[in-house]
Parts: sequence; C-alpha cells; structure tokens
Amino acid sequence: MALAVTGGRLEAFAQLITLLVIFALVLALTYFTTRWVGNFQKNKLAGSNIQILETMRISNSKYIQVVKVGKKCFTIAVCKDTVTYLCEVDENDLVYSGTSSDKVNSESFKAILEKFKKDKPD
Repeated sequence: MALAVTGGRLEAFAQLITLLVIFALVLALTYFTTRWVGNFQKNKLAGSNIQILETMRISNSKYIQVVKVGKKCFTIAVCKDTVTYLCEVDENDLVYSGTSSDKVNSESFKAILEKFKKDKPD
C-alpha cells in the first residue's frame, strides 16, 4: 500500500515537471518566433522609399501625416476609411523638433546616457 502511494506521488511529480518543461519550451518558441517575425518585418520595411516624417492627431480616428516618397514630401489626411491627398510640401520648409524620433534613433544609447550624466547635478 505504501509503495502505491509513493509511486502515485512520484508519477504526479513527474507529470508536473513534464508539464512545466513543455510550458517553458512553448513559451521560448513563442518568444523567438515573435522576435523573428518582428525582425523580418523591420528588415522588409527598412529598404522602403516611403517614410512617415510626422503624424498629428486631429480626432480619434483622423490624422494628418507628412509622408516622404522618394525625394518628395506630401501631406495626407488619414481617416478611418479613407486617405486624402492634401498638398505637396517642400522638405526645406519642414521644421524638425528636438524630440523627433529619427533624431533620437540616430544617436547611440551611450551618447544619450552621457548627456544625462552631464546634466545631472551632483
């Protein structure tokens, strides 16, 4: 009788360990698959001739975007169901703020960290 109880507990423990290992494998597979798909999409868009330079929200589902296609810049209105051409913009007339995402992405993390270290009062 004692062997049956011990064997049952051992079997239940083995099932628990097996379940945890399978869960960890599925979790790892999901993580690496998501990273691979994300990198694939990023690389697919990296060589694109289309860039969104700026987006301004007008209402919940309406935006105005400045889009660069090749060497020309356009302003478009993006709504829930439509995209409307507004006008062509000269890129030299555009003003980029200091918080532009392109400017931040071009700097390395180390350079940004050094800026904060210099600004920090002792």
